[in-house]
Amino acid sequence: MADYFVHPTAIVDEGAEIGNGSKIWHFSHVSGKAKIGERCNLGQNVYVANQVVIGNFCKIQNNVSLYEGVVLEDYVFCGPSMVFTNIKTPRCEYPRNTSADYKTTLIKRGASIGANATIVCGITLHDCAFVAAGAVVTKDVLPYQMVAGVPARPIGWMSAYGDVLQFDALGYAVDSIGAKYQKLSETEVIQLP
Repeated sequence: MADYFVHPTAIVDEGAEIGNGSKIWHFSHVSGKAKIGERCNLGQNVYVANQVVIGNFCKIQNNVSLYEGVVLEDYVFCGPSMVFTNIKTPRCEYPRNTSADYKTTLIKRGASIGANATIVCGITLHDCAFVAAGAVVTKDVLPYQMVAGVPARPIGWMSAYGDVLQFDALGYAVDSIGAKYQKLSETEVIQLP
């Protein structure tokens, strides 16, 4: 028997897979073919559609809907009222609502998405990417890259810990917990061992 918490006002459809230690709060709905990892926290009014996969230790804040095609790896943060889409060209009169119509959106380990940001379907936020509040992301975001604006554009780099990285003349940076990073080019930053 799984050991997780579901608030009495939340609905978890039969067949949903929920990992140990996860919490599903007020008025949330988890569909029957969704998979949620261990120690996740789904805030108030969160919707998780069929075929959505959520890794371990994810935090999904209030009023977030994860539609079919969304995949979150471990330690992903989704800020309050941020938006995922899953169809590029929606029409009401000519619905596109089959699994074949949905575009996959991959949010990789440690990525963070700020409040009220929109993630257009079919893109990847790479490891530890950071999306500022209110941004509209229409293109892939590189590992450790920070983006902001409408449409979202690169504004800098952030460590896995969450510090803005300031590179020296040789292209090295150290965050506040001592993790080291190297800027290999204008489009590539790596964490050093």
